Amino acid sequence: MKLDEKGLLIVLSGPSGVGKGTVRSALFNRPDHNLVYSVSMTTRKPRVGEVEGREYFFVSRDEFEKNIREGKMLEYAEFVGNYYGTPRDEVRKQLDNGNEVVLEIEIQGALQVREKMKDAIFIFIAPPTIDALYNRLKSRGTESEELIQSRIEKAKRELGLAYKYDYIVVNDTVDNAADRIMAIIRAEHAKTERSIHKYKEMLEVK
Repeated sequence: MKLDEKGLLIVLSGPSGVGKGTVRSALFNRPDHNLVYSVSMTTRKPRVGEVEGREYFFVSRDEFEKNIREGKMLEYAEFVGNYYGTPRDEVRKQLDNGNEVVLEIEIQGALQVREKMKDAIFIFIAPPTIDALYNRLKSRGTESEELIQSRIEKAKRELGLAYKYDYIVVNDTVDNAADRIMAIIRAEHAKTERSIHKYKEMLEVK
């Protein structure tokens, strides 16, 4: 008998360039897990090769705004004229199926989720140092020095919000960060408050 059939919602976020996507990919490459990635909803048009329900759920602006009004979005934001967000029903369906749902979202989105899903696990991915974050951004070779400095200043502000999270995981190496997150998930399932109800049910069985 499983002591806790319901899955956990794991929210990963952190500054731009910290390696959130790489860490998330490493998590999903681990064997024997029941992690599922939460697919976001957007109003932008599909790009070549993108598949409905895999990269995004593609909807009209009217439909997205209807979901907002009806409280069906866990979090959302608007970038460059398009909405992006996390549909609440899809997340709940996966959790009820016993899957661990992973959200990789920006910090402001994570704080929105915190207001609506009190039992979610919030993990802040942090760089080992600001210099390490600068070097990661620089190594991309896709941004000007001015833009990199702007991202560094934003990262410093975001690091000041890390206290709002349940855990801080330093991405010193991708494998280390993924191992720490898996350990957090296992520890969370072992918490008394998550599993004691099943012991009570077992004691009540005649």
